[in-house]
Amino acid sequence: MNRNMLFAAFLTPAFLYLSACSGDAAGAGSPAENAAGKEERQDRADQYEMHDEDDDHQAPDHVELSPAETKAAGIVVGKAALGRISGDLELPAEIRFDADRIARVSPKVEGVVARLYAGEGDTIGPGATLALLTSRELAGLKADFLNAVTTERLAKAELDREERLFQQKITAKADVQSARAAFAAANAQREAAENRLHAVGIGHEVLDRLDGAKDGALSQAYVTSPIAGKIIRRTVSLGETVSAGGEPMFVVIDDSVVWADIAVYKDDLGKVDAGLAVSLRRETGESLAEGTIATVLPIIDETSRTATARVIVDNADHRLKPGQFLTAHIETGGSETSVRVPSGAIVEVEGRQSVFVPTDDGFKPTEVMAGGSANGFTQVLSGLEAGDALVTDGAFTLKAQLEKDAFGDDHAH
Repeated sequence: MNRNMLFAAFLTPAFLYLSACSGDAAGAGSPAENAAGKEERQDRADQYEMHDEDDDHQAPDHVELSPAETKAAGIVVGKAALGRISGDLELPAEIRFDADRIARVSPKVEGVVARLYAGEGDTIGPGATLALLTSRELAGLKADFLNAVTTERLAKAELDREERLFQQKITAKADVQSARAAFAAANAQREAAENRLHAVGIGHEVLDRLDGAKDGALSQAYVTSPIAGKIIRRTVSLGETVSAGGEPMFVVIDDSVVWADIAVYKDDLGKVDAGLAVSLRRETGESLAEGTIATVLPIIDETSRTATARVIVDNADHRLKPGQFLTAHIETGGSETSVRVPSGAIVEVEGRQSVFVPTDDGFKPTEVMAGGSANGFTQVLSGLEAGDALVTDGAFTLKAQLEKDAFGDDHAH
C-alpha cells in the first residue's frame, strides 16, 4: 500500500502538466478561428483610430463662459475704434510758470516800510495794495510838482493880462511875447515834475488831490500788485528801509495758465511742430491736461542736447504745479485714421492672428489682419470694423482655455 501511494505521488504532477497543455491547445483553436479573431481585433483598432481622428476634427472652436465666469476671469469687452497708429512720441515735460504771469514787485522810490497789507499765501486781485512806504524822496517830488503847478498858474495869469493890455493898446507886443515865453517855461517844468511822479507810480487820481492833501500825505507811497494771483514770497518787514531797483518786496504769481516745456530729443525734432496735439500724463497714464504745441524754440541745449517745445496750458483748476514733471504724449499725425485695437487683444490661434469676439454663450476667435503698432495699439487692416465688440483685456486667458479644451481637458461652462 505504501508503494501504491508513492506511485500516485509521482504520477500526479504529470497528469496536471498534461491537463494544462490540453487546455492551451483547446484555447488556440483552428487556424480559421485564429484568423477570424485577428481580423476582429484589427477592426477594433481601426475604429479606435477613426474615433481619435473624429475627436481631432471636433476640437472646440469657442470658449463657453457665463457672465459671472467672464467677470471672475477678468475678461473685458470693448469696441474697435478709429484712430491713428503713427508712432506718436512720449517725451518728458516740466510744468513752469508763464513768464508773463509773474510779478516781482519792487518799490519805485526809497522809503521805510510803514505798513504791510498782504503776506505769503494771500490771493490778491490786480492793483491790490501790498504795502505803505514813507518816502522823503517822494515828498520832494510831490513838492516840486506843486511848485511847478503854482508857477504855471502865475505865468498863465500874467500872459492873459498882457494879452488884454495889448488888445487895449496899452502894452507893447514885446511884453506879450515875453509873457508867452515865461508861460511855456513854466508849463514845461510842470510837465517834467508830473512825469517824474508818473515814473514812480503816481497817477493823475493822486496828483489831482495833492492841493488838498493832509499833512504827511506827500511822503506816502503805496506798493501795489500789477497782476492778480497768489503771493509766494515776501522779503520785507515793518520799519525796513527799501530802495528802488533793490530786491523785490513781493513775488506774485498767476498759475491759472502755465507752460509745459517738453524736452525734444534731436532725432525727434523733425516730427515735432507747432499745432500738434499734446496730452500731459502722470506715470500711471492718467491725463491731467490737453493742449497744442504753441512754439518750438530754435535752440538746442548744449548739455542735454534737447530742444524745447512749449505748450500753453489752461490751469484754472490748479491741478498742475510749477516744477512738476509729466510725460507729454504728442500726436505726430504720421498716418491715416484706421481701425485700431489694444495690442494685447490680438493673439495667435492655430497659427492665425485673431481676436476673441463675444457669442451667446461665451467667446470665439476671429481671424484678423494686423498692421502697425505703437503706444499700446495695433492697426487692424481686415476682420473688424469700427464699433465691433471684442475682448480688449483677457485674450491670452481665453486662448489658454481654448488650447486646454482642444486637448480634452475639462473646460469652463
